[in-house]
Amino acid sequence: MRQREKLIVIIGPTAVGKTALSIHLAKRFGGEIISGDSMQIYKGMDIGTAKATLEEREGIPHHLIDIKDPNESFSAAEFQQLVRKKITEITNKGAVPIIVGGTGLYIQSVIYDYQFSEAGSQTSLREKLEKEAEQLGNEAFYEKLKQIDPQAAGGIHPNNVRRVIRALEVYYTTGKRMSEQQERQPNELLYETVLIGLMMERDQLYNRINTRVDMMMKEGLLEEVRTLWEQGIRSGQAVQAIGYKELFGYLRGEETLETAVEQLKQNSRNYAKRQLTWFRNKMQVDWFDLSDEENRQEKINEISDFIAGKLQLK
Repeated sequence: MRQREKLIVIIGPTAVGKTALSIHLAKRFGGEIISGDSMQIYKGMDIGTAKATLEEREGIPHHLIDIKDPNESFSAAEFQQLVRKKITEITNKGAVPIIVGGTGLYIQSVIYDYQFSEAGSQTSLREKLEKEAEQLGNEAFYEKLKQIDPQAAGGIHPNNVRRVIRALEVYYTTGKRMSEQQERQPNELLYETVLIGLMMERDQLYNRINTRVDMMMKEGLLEEVRTLWEQGIRSGQAVQAIGYKELFGYLRGEETLETAVEQLKQNSRNYAKRQLTWFRNKMQVDWFDLSDEENRQEKINEISDFIAGKLQLK
């Protein structure tokens, strides 16, 4: 039996402090970082997806960032394939792969022997569902999935129409709910994995999220979204991302900028809540609380020592 590759995974809600920890760990253990975020793959979407800047990366190699144009689609199955290949490449260089991110299904699909549904995509069914989604609107269409498979719906944002359609496709083509398929997935880790979860007191996290949104607006998020708009990108997977869809509403003249920004903050807080629920329900995580901001470096050192002990790293 081959020796399993060592893997560090850092998960947690948006704005909790994953980037800073990942850089510290990469420097200590000779690591390279793989983005586990489903939206950082898109070029030109830097501010809204909170990509680490070149300065923040401190020379640490980062992978699966800026690999797709915003008009292209990307699936969890594709992510699984790319990341597993990267893990082997990084390990073979003598470095330690570190996955950092907040997209639960994507990370779950990599570290476990996750099998994606064999339900094929029928063009006629997909087109019918797409038309229905357009006619009903996102919320009403999402309610349809909630009636059929409330558990699967709980892990999907109403605006992520592509994933709502996929969950309905699985049901209509196999007669089985997507959540049933997910429950049957094996829970044995493929790698020698340490799975670190970061959390903090809720009000504190929500304040950090609000502050981050204000900072993004100052850094030019609206201009970033407007650039996509001017490129003719008005629909598709990329612009369903939080931070983009709200400002697209403003650019369409549907609401004021102030309302769009407040909606962005609210959606980000709701997303953080859903992320924590997913991670707690789906994975065996070692959790660390980062609420004590004054002693954050001590906590980072504690996490670092914990990982060193678990993976027998220096």
